[in-house]
Amino acid sequence: MQSVTLAADWITIGNGFGADLKTLIFKVGIPALAGMFILFIGFKTRAPGPTIMAAIFAGIMVGLSLSINTTAQVTSDTINQYNNGGGNSTVLQGDR
Repeated sequence: MQSVTLAADWITIGNGFGADLKTLIFKVGIPALAGMFILFIGFKTRAPGPTIMAAIFAGIMVGLSLSINTTAQVTSDTINQYNNGGGNSTVLQGDR
């Protein structure tokens, strides 16, 4: 069976440049941009509603960027389990 790369793994490409670049992007760059996004929305709208929504959105983005290693590991485990036959090969009466 021939392996096929479905998407370019840009995180691995970043590791090729060095782990410091990846750390700089994910732990400094994205949180700094999220903070600037909140400030920009706050000064541009001068309203609490959009600023709070911007803070929630920025928090989600920062949280996802900081947990990308965990997400990558879970995804790899899922793909490996699928490639190995899905784990449980027993077919129960109700699974037909």
